[in-house]
Formats: sequence, C-alpha cells, structure tokens
Amino acid sequence: MTTAQAAMTVPLTARKESIADKVFGAFSAGAAVIILVTLAAVATFLLTEAWPALTSTAAELASKVAWLGTGSGETLISVIGYLVFGTILVSAVALAIATPVSIGIALFISHFAPRRLAAGLGYLIDLLAAIPSVVYGLWGSIVLLPVLKPFYQWLGHYFGWIPLFAPDPATGEVSPTGRVALSASIVLAIMIIPIVTAISREVFLQTPKLHEEAALAMGATRWEMIRMAVLPFGRPGVIGATMLGLGRALGETMAVYMIISGGLTFSFSVIQSGKHNTIAAYIASQFPEANGSGVSALIAMGLALFVITLLVNMLARWVVSRRSEFSGAN
Repeated sequence: MTTAQAAMTVPLTARKESIADKVFGAFSAGAAVIILVTLAAVATFLLTEAWPALTSTAAELASKVAWLGTGSGETLISVIGYLVFGTILVSAVALAIATPVSIGIALFISHFAPRRLAAGLGYLIDLLAAIPSVVYGLWGSIVLLPVLKPFYQWLGHYFGWIPLFAPDPATGEVSPTGRVALSASIVLAIMIIPIVTAISREVFLQTPKLHEEAALAMGATRWEMIRMAVLPFGRPGVIGATMLGLGRALGETMAVYMIISGGLTFSFSVIQSGKHNTIAAYIASQFPEANGSGVSALIAMGLALFVITLLVNMLARWVVSRRSEFSGAN
C-alpha cells in the first residue's frame, strides 16, 4: 500500500476546537440572545404601558385624554385606525417613488458608470444617508414646498379624476400650502434612496461574472443581460433593501412632523392638507403635553407601529425565502 493510499484510508475527523473557537461561538450565541431579549423587552414594555389605555372604556379614556372624544368624538381605536392608514399611505407612496430611482442609480453605478465616477457617486449616496432627518425636514418645508405647490395645482387640474390626486371636493382646489401627504412622501423617498441604493448596488456587484458574460456571449444587449442575469440574481437583496427603506419610512418622525399638515381621515388624496398623519409624527406632536393616560394612549399607538413594522419584516422574509432557490453559484 502506497503512502497516498494509506492516507486515504485514514478517517477524516474534525479538528478539536480551540479556546478561541469556543469563545467566538459563545460570543455569537450571546449576541443572538441579546437581540431576542431586546425585542422581547421592547414588546413587553409597549404592551405593559399601553394596557391601561387598551382596557379602558372609550368614555373613561376620553375624560382623561384631551385629544380624545372631542370634535367628531374619536376613540382611541378610531384614531389608531386613521394613523395606521396615514402611515401606510405615506410610506407606500414614498417607497413607490424611491424604489425605481434607487434601482436605476444602483445599476448605473455598478454596470454603466466609469470606475472613478461610480466611486464618487457611491460616496455621495452614502453621505446622503448620514444627513439627520431634521435637516431633511427643514429643507423640505423651506425649499421644497414652494416648488411643489404649482406642481400640485397642475396635478389637481389635469389628474384630479384619479383618487390619489383629487382636489378638495368642497373648494375644488388642492392645498395652497403644499403641506400634504405627497410632500412628506417625497421627502421620505429622498431619505430612503441612499439605503436602498447602497444595498442594491452591493447586491448587483455580486452577480457572477460568468452569468453576465454568458448572456453577452449569446448576443444579449447590455439591458438584456441586466434583465436576465443581474436583476434575477439581485431580486432577494433588492427586496430586503426596500423593506429596510420602508422600515425607516414607517418610523420617521421629525421630517414628517415638520412638513405635513396633520389630520385624521381615510382620504386617499395625497394633495389635500389636513387629511393624513403618521403614528410617529402624531406621537411627537402630542407627547409634550400628555398626562399619564395620554402617555399610555400614545404608547398604544407605538405598539401598533411596532406590530406593523414586525409584520412588514416577516412579509419581507417570506418573499425572500420564496426566491432562495435561485443561487448565483448554480
């Protein structure tokens, strides 16, 4: 028996773990446990603090909370319903604006731009993500709103038959101030573009070169190569990136608070003022003057936002898992 044959007959066994391996394994497990404990602690806190408001009757809560039971007699559940609707509407419009723009920028940086230009654009995109939200709110309220007001007038005049762009039925006009849900959505879209672009860019750069070269060798154009090789490979990553952007849009506070003219309705028109508000912005506006029962009611709204965010992430994981059978290494 030769030396090589003798070596092949020796059974392969795993190397004995060193102390460093054990420490690293324990550290990784501990980090995972910390995430679960933190999430459970946040959920427990929200539920505990919101329980008094959730178990009180509408009359009892209205007698203790100034902004409940007034005007049209809103209850806590109805206010939460209005805010959930406004949060989802504003965030969905922002995501609809940001996603195609982000994918286009990411594709340009990863497959079209020269190397030096791509590096500069990538740096600028990353820099946009570092700008505080209050700066976006100031810029939107001072610079962007005067520019958007004529555009809203044009939308209401020519596309008012679409529910999203319907003017006020009482006056037949759109908002003269521009402080509407669409303005908040545009600012949120600008805020989440860096996140979606940065992640999508990195995903597109991971596309196997063999896939791209095979598509080009078969006579595909640059766009056909991207459509057949790059986009299918990067779809799970793009979905994850959009969900991260949606998570920031759902929880954004100051930018929305500084731009939107808040209201509590189920209106689908995004160019009417005083119709929508988001959970985070509403909590920020009511929290400074809230008493004990008011704080409990606001935390109940925070619990609703927590549940929405959790459901969005679960949906994203489910969508990504359905695409997990596609692998660039295949």
